[in-house]
Amino acid sequence: PVTAGSIVVPYGHVIGNEKWRGSEIAQRLQGKIRLIFEDGLGLVDFHLSNRTCILYISEADLVAGDEFKRRLVRFRNASSLGGIVIVERTQISDQYFLAVQKLVVLELGMVLLPVANQGEASQLITQLVSFYVREQSKDHNSNPFLRKQCSQLAEPSVFRTVQQIPGVGKTKALLLLQQFGSIHQLCNASVKELELVVGQTAAQQIYSF
Repeated sequence: PVTAGSIVVPYGHVIGNEKWRGSEIAQRLQGKIRLIFEDGLGLVDFHLSNRTCILYISEADLVAGDEFKRRLVRFRNASSLGGIVIVERTQISDQYFLAVQKLVVLELGMVLLPVANQGEASQLITQLVSFYVREQSKDHNSNPFLRKQCSQLAEPSVFRTVQQIPGVGKTKALLLLQQFGSIHQLCNASVKELELVVGQTAAQQIYSF
């Protein structure tokens, strides 16, 4: 298992698991970011920074059974890294999506981002890398204690995930994250707590979702 600090990701690079060499994701990332392939990343597919990595669940993984669930649980139990789970949500895999969402977000407390295909996944990885580069360049000039409080809000993947909830746009997503701080706390909020932030109708939709 890979733990924080055992992989050092050079500034502005992504380290990819050797098994992705030659894949559509790898081909689309070439030229946009610097991608290095390495063996021995274990359960991780891509390292975006020293502390954040991606676990990719393909349509084939979802259809094949529960092996991907074991992989996610093993990662969560063994690692001190932050995991972002990218899931291929297609017509075939859609029937499995809600169960995966429940496992990843509610039970394991990780961020889940649905994509339609590997092309969309490569765009997402590019956006996340440019975000980490911006954050790292700010690092030297900012107070690390202040950054910790706002890191959840600054995390674009978390912000986008909240916007996946029906009836929640950018404004409501921002209000919810300012109020609850994390997806985990948002999931555990009561209808009354949600109502105070977004009103009755939206609160009911969010709670049901």
